[in-house]
Amino acid sequence: MTNHPGHVDFLSTDAAATLVQRVGLTELLRGLVSALEQDFSRWQDFDKTARLAQHTPDGVMELMPVADASHFAFKYVNGHPKNPQLGIPSIMAFGALMRADTGAPILLSELTLTTALRTAATSVMAAKLLARRSSRTMALIGNGSQSEFQALAFVGLLGIQSLRLYDIDPAATDKLIHNLHTQIPGLQIQRCRSAAEAVQGADIVTTVTADKTNATILRRDMVAPGMHLNAVGGDCPGKTELDAAILPDARVFVEFAPQSRIEGEIQHMPEDFAVTELWQVLRGEQAGRQRDDEITVFDSVGFALEDYTALRYMHALARQHQLLQPLALLPQLSNPKNLFELLLPPATHHEPAPTEADRHAIPA
Repeated sequence: MTNHPGHVDFLSTDAAATLVQRVGLTELLRGLVSALEQDFSRWQDFDKTARLAQHTPDGVMELMPVADASHFAFKYVNGHPKNPQLGIPSIMAFGALMRADTGAPILLSELTLTTALRTAATSVMAAKLLARRSSRTMALIGNGSQSEFQALAFVGLLGIQSLRLYDIDPAATDKLIHNLHTQIPGLQIQRCRSAAEAVQGADIVTTVTADKTNATILRRDMVAPGMHLNAVGGDCPGKTELDAAILPDARVFVEFAPQSRIEGEIQHMPEDFAVTELWQVLRGEQAGRQRDDEITVFDSVGFALEDYTALRYMHALARQHQLLQPLALLPQLSNPKNLFELLLPPATHHEPAPTEADRHAIPA
């Protein structure tokens, strides 16, 4: 971290990727899961709000703020399913971390890669509480940009040994299988011809599709007793993945209920439909999974607290590995009240001697 008064730390995409390579994906995710658990366990410390969204016919652009007494953080993120046809990712993000006492920014960071990391870590945090401990097989429906992170997080941290994969685009599954085999050559992988085939025998079902529609990726008859459903793709109004008939037969867990009721799977349900927020389970105030035959659903939409945690975690780790760059973002002023001096020639950057009236003026 730089000590220059006009600079903030910058974590680029390349630096974030280097950090993952140095630390190791599994170990970095393990630390991120622990950091998330700590922050969710102090849920009441945060000033929380549902994210602000601007919807267009082609996608959505969102701003996600959150703060506690020490820091304010935000993320900008989009979701445009057709972007890969233009040669750019469907999801792109960046964010910042500020000191609460002064408002001064201390970090500007990429969050495209980091969002994939924190989403996978949040899925694991939930599954530790909600999936059967004996879970060894996961169906992964939707094999796009987030899929490798979900798969490797569950394999590395929760003991998943077998993956059953399905995507409407066979090339996406080809990509996922290739990438997984470069990481874990002996991993058991089954390519499936449909979502219904993929979920057969699965202990955990992760859905992470991109289409901005009220889709039915999972029907009620596809869900077996004891399954844990990790529904990641439904993350804005009008975009869901689960048959609404699944939810009354399951126990449903969310991050921040006011946001999830707008844009999660539970947007289909009445306002009084019962859900449990994850922080309540982490603090022991509510139960997680109670029976082996229980169906559990993590209605994952992504919440700003996860980005706050990820920004602080990646900042500290990148500082340790000396991967931060100084970014000249703030004005350097000889007089903090004289912003206009930035427009003056350097030779004139001085302050006039105070007058008698100045000495007795009330400070602004």
